[in-house]
Amino acid sequence: MKPKVSIIVPIYNMERYLDRCLQSLLGQTLSELEVIAVDDGSTDGSLATLHRYAERDSRLRIVAKRNGGVSAARNDGLRAASGRYIGFVDPDDWVDRDMYERLYEAAVGGDIAITMCGYVREFGTHAKEKLFPLRDGTVYRGADVRREMVRRLVGPLDGEAMQPENLDAWGTVWSKLYAADLIERNQLQFIDLDQIGSNEDTLFNLRAFYHADSFLFMNRASYHYWRANAGSITSSYNPQLPERFEKLYSCITDFLTEHGLDGDYKSALNNRIAMNVVGLGLNIMNANKASGLKMQLSRVKALLKRERLSEALRSFDASRSAAHWRLFFRFAGSGQAAAVYVMLLAMNALRIRNTGRQQRGTDEGAPGRYDHESGRARNDADELLSANGSQQNSV
Repeated sequence: MKPKVSIIVPIYNMERYLDRCLQSLLGQTLSELEVIAVDDGSTDGSLATLHRYAERDSRLRIVAKRNGGVSAARNDGLRAASGRYIGFVDPDDWVDRDMYERLYEAAVGGDIAITMCGYVREFGTHAKEKLFPLRDGTVYRGADVRREMVRRLVGPLDGEAMQPENLDAWGTVWSKLYAADLIERNQLQFIDLDQIGSNEDTLFNLRAFYHADSFLFMNRASYHYWRANAGSITSSYNPQLPERFEKLYSCITDFLTEHGLDGDYKSALNNRIAMNVVGLGLNIMNANKASGLKMQLSRVKALLKRERLSEALRSFDASRSAAHWRLFFRFAGSGQAAAVYVMLLAMNALRIRNTGRQQRGTDEGAPGRYDHESGRARNDADELLSANGSQQNSV
């Protein structure tokens, strides 16, 4: 029998977390599903773990391949999927037992192309729910999907710019359920990360939402996004990050040109570029301390001189933002690198305190969640000031 939902899990050296992830998926209250586990050339015991589960539960299907990155792994999963709807889960994350039943019933009951739920960021010692400014059960149809959701994915407008921490919160694929015929009809795939370097989720969603005729948001945090093991820009310096974001901006610009989207869409992209100075700046703060304050300051100066970023900052309107953001963007827009650097130092200290995590270099023995995923190269402000302030929820 054809499954109602196919869940695609790209895996690379995640043996440490697979039990938790697979148990949450195979234990769903929606039993008519299949889990497409794509082992992307793991060198640890991930594949053996998958075979152990597959022997006990035929709903787990294994695709073993040579290492090619998360985009290629997800694309292989899409080709193998047979469900009416398709979801994505990362292998060190987990989901509530009724997440897919709720998303599926809402999708089928309302004839919805894309459904989305909220999520919780799990830090090991505490958790924080990501808050979204939409009511539970919000539905967009027809042109409203493009006007509301595609534009949000491109970037923020007006009051949305008051919360830099929400810049890429809409762009993840793992909080959503997609109609399979939407993906098949429009030949949607993930772009090779060799081309863009990061944010493949956002680019996939831009095209998915552009072609979708309906969207439903369920304001319930059912997905658990594990961040305690992240070997990411939130914990180690990535010197390639500015160039990766430049590639992302070019891809979004090409998408807007291809579909004749102008006006608010271009303003939203400009705001995205300006607000990314936060994540790019905090990335510099994660450089090895041996490099010294002088080197970090020189990198901040070079960052503020990047042509596309400096142009976006000069036209960015932060007047409706909180006082600290207004001050930060004023300094950044006028190229006052020393002032920006001091504020970044303070932000970094606050981020570490709020998340309960310490900076560290890249841990070669750490689990292999893809360090180039969109969730690992987004605006770092989500680690700084969460939508619910510094409130910490118990795990």
